[in-house]
Amino acid sequence: MVDARYFGDGLTYLNPNDLKGKLIAIEGTDGVGRSTHIEMLQEWLEVQGYGVLTTGWTRSNLMSKTIEMAKEGNILDRWSFSLLYATDFADRLEHEIIPALRSGFIVLADRYIYTAFARDFVRSGNRQWVRDVFGFALVPDLVCYLRIDVETLVLRVIETKGMNFWESGMDLRLGGDLYDSFKKYQSLLIEEFDKMAEEFHFEVVDARKSPDEIQTELRSKIQPLLTPHLRTPELPSDRTIQPAPTS
Repeated sequence: MVDARYFGDGLTYLNPNDLKGKLIAIEGTDGVGRSTHIEMLQEWLEVQGYGVLTTGWTRSNLMSKTIEMAKEGNILDRWSFSLLYATDFADRLEHEIIPALRSGFIVLADRYIYTAFARDFVRSGNRQWVRDVFGFALVPDLVCYLRIDVETLVLRVIETKGMNFWESGMDLRLGGDLYDSFKKYQSLLIEEFDKMAEEFHFEVVDARKSPDEIQTELRSKIQPLLTPHLRTPELPSDRTIQPAPTS
């Protein structure tokens, strides 16, 4: 029987009831502002006395450099792309997320497995394979989806960090240049995120609003999960947890 706390068969050695903390995922497309809001949420929670761990894609000690090197060549196929990120997630789940939840931390995930679901589906048209791969993943206590339309997203990305090969989906040959490919690729991702928002009951936040409005709305959705017993937990003992830089 599949445990409702897992997406699939889960982890046989772990009883989810032993996890005292809360797992909160902030999802959305590239450039939508997830990292900025997670930093603000972390500060807000820590001021109230909660222990907080932040985690995100390509931040595992095991896989971060490997993924960075693999992407530099712009030659990853769909299978390798998905499995590298699955390995990164598995390492962070085992050595960061689970120990933090066991110790009563609030875990803020900058992207979760839904990003992998969206990316793999856009590249393959097959939803089930990648979902089976991530069957060991815990179901978050809350998923907040920062939703934005592609036209607003394009302007925001151009004004800030710019576009790159993978965020533009250039491996899919959707357009003749970064700009056209970015618009088509991100449109497909948004379409898939919208479908998952209904399927997995995401809390949808309009990312076109001002940062202050978005932050207020995120906090209002997180507040009901907070209880006094979550405050000032001890650090997990198996690994020192430190926020890693976004890559």
